[in-house]
Amino acid sequence: MISTAEVVEELVKASPLLEDGLSRGIISYSALARDLRPKIEEKLLKSVGRGAIVMALKRTSSKLKTKRTVVQQLINLSGITARSNLAELTYLNSDTIIEKHKKVFLASEKRKDIFCNLSQGVRETMLIVGEEILPEMEKIFADERLVAKIKDLSSITILLAKETVSTSGVYYSILKLLAWNEINIIDVISTYSELTIILSNNDIDRAFSILKNYKNN
Repeated sequence: MISTAEVVEELVKASPLLEDGLSRGIISYSALARDLRPKIEEKLLKSVGRGAIVMALKRTSSKLKTKRTVVQQLINLSGITARSNLAELTYLNSDTIIEKHKKVFLASEKRKDIFCNLSQGVRETMLIVGEEILPEMEKIFADERLVAKIKDLSSITILLAKETVSTSGVYYSILKLLAWNEINIIDVISTYSELTIILSNNDIDRAFSILKNYKNN
């Protein structure tokens, strides 16, 4: 049979605002217990004392605080890298598009200071490059079918500890903060120890500030 603690944890995790508030210790357990009580009793089909709900909230809060601390330790903002004036090109995959990959890397090698990332999905190939070499990239892919072209982009690259691959919620914690602050994420690129977020040039300063505050709070 499902327990009160399990129902409380389920309800908290279903609400990002509650989850964040409890992890930061800024929500009154008693007030929240009073608010959640009807939903908990509805799920358990029995009466539940407010004291039991408060205890369950405290246990859930403790877990969330521990998780928040772990995630913060895995994010290395001292190694953050920001770039601006990027462009994103997306093409439909084709029998000839693989041939273009080598040309892209050869062209980018000539300018090691220029951002260049190429990703191939099941149906599409995405290329994100510095606008300085955008005309050259468009020429390489001239005979491919363009799906979308987005300019005036920036990137924030965050270094992550190797433990990130075995820790749930690291990417979610970062992207959630930006989403809550209405910062639109154009794309996300990840490697073993790096997370790169692509966003509008207009949002990069605010995004950096938000991430920095999360690390310090």
